[in-house]
Amino acid sequence: MLGKKKKRKVTQVDSLVGQHTVVTGELNFTGGCHIDGRVVGNVLSEDVDTSVLTVSDRGSIEGEVKVPFLILNGTILGNVYVHQHIELAANARVEGNVYYNLLEMAMGAEVNGQLIHQLTNADETHLNLEHDQDS
Repeated sequence: MLGKKKKRKVTQVDSLVGQHTVVTGELNFTGGCHIDGRVVGNVLSEDVDTSVLTVSDRGSIEGEVKVPFLILNGTILGNVYVHQHIELAANARVEGNVYYNLLEMAMGAEVNGQLIHQLTNADETHLNLEHDQDS
């Protein structure tokens, strides 16, 4: 695949919401964010390319989530927008729509809403180039 840059996920945890912690309000982060507790509010990544949000089986979010990478094993009550890759583990539960580019879903994961595939700008450019060559 010529011209495609592989985006690299952040693997370190820069922000942590502990198991017995409740955060009320919008949570903005860059890098890696791990949630074991509860967030009541939107969770947004300020970095649209590499930030990773991980929600453990003990973690929950009540609000919208907008991140490039998401590894979910807990609960999200709200719409989820993932620009790059979402991984729904066995205990994942989403009550809302999931907008994704690349989806990985384990047996047992649950989405109570719509799964809506969204192309990235790079994907759209690649498809347009293929279409132009066919003409």
